[in-house]
Amino acid sequence: MSRWEPNARERLERAAMELFVERGFEQTTVAEIAERAGLTERTFFRHFTDKREVLFSGAERLKELLTASVASAPKGTAPLDAVATALAATSTLFEERRDFARQRQRLIAAHPDLHERELIKLSTLAVAVAEALRRRGVTEPNATLASEVGMAAFRLAFEQWVEDPKRKDLAHHIKKALRAVKTVVT
Repeated sequence: MSRWEPNARERLERAAMELFVERGFEQTTVAEIAERAGLTERTFFRHFTDKREVLFSGAERLKELLTASVASAPKGTAPLDAVATALAATSTLFEERRDFARQRQRLIAAHPDLHERELIKLSTLAVAVAEALRRRGVTEPNATLASEVGMAAFRLAFEQWVEDPKRKDLAHHIKKALRAVKTVVT
């Protein structure tokens, strides 16, 4: 193996997902992932802290996108509308990785410890979005409620998106989920 290989992170993600699907999450080792990617374990650990992180490593990028989108919403935008705009902004990010997202979602649904980690990630995102709303001057409890409701709609939309046989984009499913929220609260 050479000392440096291009696209190491992507190769590791692809190899990990292949192995998780073939052998199961628990049965797959970091050594096997690195070998399948044609890299060393040391390279794996330069990119990921553990094999679970392959499934959750995009959380920071997602948080940055959501909070930046909330921050850049036009002045006077209602809190839930600012969150809706931020959620819709994630659509492009996910569309690029739809097949990975589908496989990832199935793995998470099948493993309680991964599902728990996903819920923690979503909770962390909700806290960050609420803070972004507070920085815009939204007071409590409105900031937290808008953020939590938005993330609940996002979770539902994401689950529908990965299983959508018509392959409608995530933004479509987010709008649909937020319309359902408005129906429930009116």
